[in-house]
Amino acid sequence: DLYRITFTNRGAHIKSWILKKYDDDKRQPLDLVNHLAADKYGYPLSLWTYDEGQRNRLNSALYVASSSGTLNAPSKITFVYADGDVAVRKSFSFDHTYAVHVETSVMSKGSQVAAYPVWPAGFGDQVSLASYAASQINYQYNSNIERLAIKKVSGGSTLHQPFNWAGVTDQYFAAVFIPDDSQNSALVTLRNPLNVPKNPKNPNSQDTAPVEMLGAAVGNPSGPTVARLYVGPKALTTLESVPVPTIVGAEQDLRGLINFGFWGVIARPLFLWLRWTYDFIHNWGWAICIQTLIINLALMPLRISSMKSALKMQKIQPHMNSIKEKYKKYGMRDPRRQEMNTEIGELMKREGVSPVGGCLPLVIQMPFLFAYYSMLGSALDLRHARWLWIPDLSSPDPYHILPIGIFFTMLFMQRMTPQAGMDPSQQKLMNVMMPVMMGFLSWNFASGLCLYWAEGNLIAIVQQMVMNRTSLGREMREMAAKRARKKEK
Repeated sequence: DLYRITFTNRGAHIKSWILKKYDDDKRQPLDLVNHLAADKYGYPLSLWTYDEGQRNRLNSALYVASSSGTLNAPSKITFVYADGDVAVRKSFSFDHTYAVHVETSVMSKGSQVAAYPVWPAGFGDQVSLASYAASQINYQYNSNIERLAIKKVSGGSTLHQPFNWAGVTDQYFAAVFIPDDSQNSALVTLRNPLNVPKNPKNPNSQDTAPVEMLGAAVGNPSGPTVARLYVGPKALTTLESVPVPTIVGAEQDLRGLINFGFWGVIARPLFLWLRWTYDFIHNWGWAICIQTLIINLALMPLRISSMKSALKMQKIQPHMNSIKEKYKKYGMRDPRRQEMNTEIGELMKREGVSPVGGCLPLVIQMPFLFAYYSMLGSALDLRHARWLWIPDLSSPDPYHILPIGIFFTMLFMQRMTPQAGMDPSQQKLMNVMMPVMMGFLSWNFASGLCLYWAEGNLIAIVQQMVMNRTSLGREMREMAAKRARKKEK
């Protein structure tokens, strides 16, 4: 019920690895074998050796299979090949999980050959240039997890060190080996060039772009390789169900394959909460809307307090400027400069103004924004998730409605926020530049992140409208208008 694998006895490798619960961009069952790359660099579960001639020989030989036809899990299949010099045995066992048990052994003239099972080149869901760029080599030993981006991977390089698991990943899927003997294992990193169509929906052999393909071979350098190979989604619940008992000092599963980034301490709970919300309403877009509303309501008291502090800061800005003007004639190292700081501090204390109070909303919101960006980039559940006009919340808005909405909501919010202490010409520039910059940055962001951002802006607009109706807000607007009239004269 999870996958359908097609073997060939020519090389005893896998021609297709279809995940039944996932589809590709054409809404067809997803084949995780990247056939464009596999035709050039080999198919999954072929063997990698340091001798290229021997490698080609092992992967093109005609093996004898223990069975043929269709097998249903749980089951086992064994491939053997032998000639006068070489004896090869490859055995695969299947159960009701995404992990396949792999045993390989190559003997040459009575001696063991270092021949590792390999996932040689990328994944079948990689269709865009960005999806190829997201590939990484990942491995873990106890609490240490390493993530090697393409530029840090050296093709054909061997890492001899203990591994709990190691393999290749892209944004949403992974193929990682879990060796039974984590102390005696080696990882060979593979990196190869490939030309792919720039437009996968309308492939043209004359319109291609170069990309780099990553692969990984893992095995025992001094004996037969015995391991499990996880080939499947980077879904949190699925990864947590794959036991890795050799891990010490960290969770004994594959959850480390998901990289929530620096803000993982926030991103992971946010995702668990988002998934819990989805279980009730069964739509990821509306789940994001509800979560955004709750987050903003929870932050509202502190936001209002910070907005009041910012308005008060603007109110005393002219007084602060006059103090600075009085001490402008003194050099930066003049001791009398300290008197200026003292006067400004007393002014702020007398007026009840915090120097950082107006920055707190941004400081508080940014971790959530960064965490959302990290979460949506890792959350497989949002892949191909629909919401209103958006077909995929993990991809950019196809009509760019949300980025445009971010631009206009920021523009409106900038214009309605009184800034009495700012020069009118600077204020006009900022009122345009900030929305333009934010709209540009969000143009190709994931739709789910833009949805969170745009809704947060709408809530902020409502809050600012309420603040503008207070006596302090009206006073600040009058001060700003007075300053603008004075500037014009």
